[in-house]
Amino acid sequence: MALLENPFEPHQLVERPDGDEPLLVPVRSAARLSEDQALAISRCDPGPGLDLTRDLEIWVRVAWSTGAVQGLDLRPGEGVGRFAASGDACVSTYARQLLECTLVPLLPAGRGLVVEPVLPRGRSLAERTSNAAFGVVDGLALIGTQAEVQQSAAPEQLQQVLAELQTLAAYSKFGGSLTLVIGENGLDLARRVGLSPLLKVGNWLGPVLVAAAEAGVKDLLLLGYHGKLIKPAGGIFHTHHHLADGRLEVLTALGLDAGLSLEELRQLRSAPSVEDAFQRLTPTTAMDLGRLLAATVERRSQAYIARYGDWPMRVAAALFDRSRELHWHGPVAEKHFFTLKD
Repeated sequence: MALLENPFEPHQLVERPDGDEPLLVPVRSAARLSEDQALAISRCDPGPGLDLTRDLEIWVRVAWSTGAVQGLDLRPGEGVGRFAASGDACVSTYARQLLECTLVPLLPAGRGLVVEPVLPRGRSLAERTSNAAFGVVDGLALIGTQAEVQQSAAPEQLQQVLAELQTLAAYSKFGGSLTLVIGENGLDLARRVGLSPLLKVGNWLGPVLVAAAEAGVKDLLLLGYHGKLIKPAGGIFHTHHHLADGRLEVLTALGLDAGLSLEELRQLRSAPSVEDAFQRLTPTTAMDLGRLLAATVERRSQAYIARYGDWPMRVAAALFDRSRELHWHGPVAEKHFFTLKD
């Protein structure tokens, strides 16, 4: 709007690709930098709860494209994460659609627009996330599947998941099998390998396990990143990092059960992350430990459900690493999901 020389408005409408009502987004400031480019600044509002992006400044520079380029040319600015392998911006399909349906209608006929998001503190904040574990470097990823903040640790998010679970279980063609995924990476991987139906559970794992059993699910697969799904192996069934951690402690205890040497146990305990801990082991030892981890997730999850009732639901577990490849299945997963699927 500043580039088009329209008067500044402290709130701007953001159109949604799904056709829902537009969102009104506050803007702190906006100004033309020259005849061909402009800058606007806003702040991130993650809603109630703890989030490292609270009040994070968001800058966006826009400029008219040169030549015959039309539409949007999205370029990652400072602090925006990139895929290490390709250098491309880590931006979800939904985020791109959100930009396109909001900005493209504003463009004069035949014009193209360079859009460069900048997160001034993005690079430093990214060091406190697991971005690097998924090959995202230099900043924070611009991801998401909806316009509003998704509160993975908030009670409202749990109620939404439970409602989605009831809808799935009540579907006439529901066969009793369900895959729970933790996070966007798990959701993407599950779709890629053909698992369905799917339900993204967020951090409220324990209550959703019990609700799934109550809803009549017979075979349930937990699919997640090993650095997240390791928590149920230690009896932690709310997986948000602000509430409980202990991941390396759990992994070290499993290493003891697996018969690792004292030196290997020390390497696990001193590792900066679960991913790095596995990298310190030989491939054979890492495979054995990963399988034990998946089996323990199955066993502890089954015991958790048994505390609240007697249901016939079987819990399976499958884990992936930073390469987003499934590496470890528990015995229940191998028998009731992946062997039958093959």
